[in-house]
Amino acid sequence: MSKHDHDACASAGSVAGLAREVEQLSRKLTALDGLHGKVKQLARTVSQLAGEVTRSQTASAGREAAVSWLDLPDEEDYARELLDELTGWMNRVYLRYADAVSLPNCWLWHPDVVEELLWLWQAWAAAYRAEDATVAMAADWHDRYRPGVVRRVEKLAKNCSLEQHLHDRRTPAGGVPALSAVPAIAKWWGDGTQHCGIPPEPTDEQLAEDGTEPAYRGGGHR
Repeated sequence: MSKHDHDACASAGSVAGLAREVEQLSRKLTALDGLHGKVKQLARTVSQLAGEVTRSQTASAGREAAVSWLDLPDEEDYARELLDELTGWMNRVYLRYADAVSLPNCWLWHPDVVEELLWLWQAWAAAYRAEDATVAMAADWHDRYRPGVVRRVEKLAKNCSLEQHLHDRRTPAGGVPALSAVPAIAKWWGDGTQHCGIPPEPTDEQLAEDGTEPAYRGGGHR
């Protein structure tokens, strides 16, 4: 083989080797392009999830559980703070409505009335102050919630006044009546026999607790 032919073969081999390297690099770049696209898609997915989490947290901030006066913790400072905030809102909002004159001056002595006003205030805050507050929520408050509370407050403390609480010796509301009947009623209602329409009869003890003489058993209604 002449020197010229040898050089030509060497050059051809070098070109072929370079071609193989270029081909390998091309395959790697293609793979990297695909990986780059996957990374971009992953970044978009993470961004979307972050946005959903943020929106969920914002929405839940306006749906906090309501505070109940009837189930309030035994904390005097907390009760005082709650009443201060409630009465401040009542002066600013509740009492601005003409029908609010039905609020008795002894409303604080009626836990059920305080409960009604407390949740109404919280519903107002959800409709006007929460991050997810809407006009529809405000409309609901005006159309249903406020008028309903006004009617119930008037009924709950009708004809009552501060004077009637001066020498109030009424005993607090007793416990749930006929608690001893819970097992029998639970069995009747839970085992399917309620479809027969025959509930268990009250016991003599339960009748006595109610002030009813056992002689009335089977004798019809008093």
